[in-house]
Amino acid sequence: MQPLPGTQARTASPGLGAAVHDFSFTRLDGGLQPLADFKGRPLLIVNTASRCGFTPQYAGLEALHQRYAAQGLVIIGFPCHQFGAQEPGPATEIAQFCQRNYGVSFLMADKVDVRGPRAHPLFVWLTHARPGILGTRAIKWNFTKFLLNRSGQVVARYAPLTAPARLEAAIERVV
Repeated sequence: MQPLPGTQARTASPGLGAAVHDFSFTRLDGGLQPLADFKGRPLLIVNTASRCGFTPQYAGLEALHQRYAAQGLVIIGFPCHQFGAQEPGPATEIAQFCQRNYGVSFLMADKVDVRGPRAHPLFVWLTHARPGILGTRAIKWNFTKFLLNRSGQVVARYAPLTAPARLEAAIERVV
């Protein structure tokens, strides 16, 4: 299997020894970002979209970033166009939208698929590590959130309806 763009050559199947720090992604600025750079830091990984009813959650995610970045929390937004075609623009447009409307300063990835045959291997791994309601591995919509502790273990998965502010108690336990 050939690695997808933005991934390291090692994209082991979930359950075969892969860890979150084995994955990489392409940032909105086009650079490669290994998750290994964040070893020892908690992560909040979110699939996002600019034209979604949940898009105002960018403000809450930015508030979490401002509050917890100094304690090590890394928030990474992964724009996705798979749900209602709500992220149609290129990387430059996504970056401008996020900065202009929500002052986003947390890390943003380039657009990815989060489900299906072209899903980014990170999201395949995340959904196997922490299935959703009734054991489903599929991501149902934009703004699904995964919280990982400092060891890189997925400790919680949150539905799109869960506002970022409701994650504070869980974040306090991992920072």
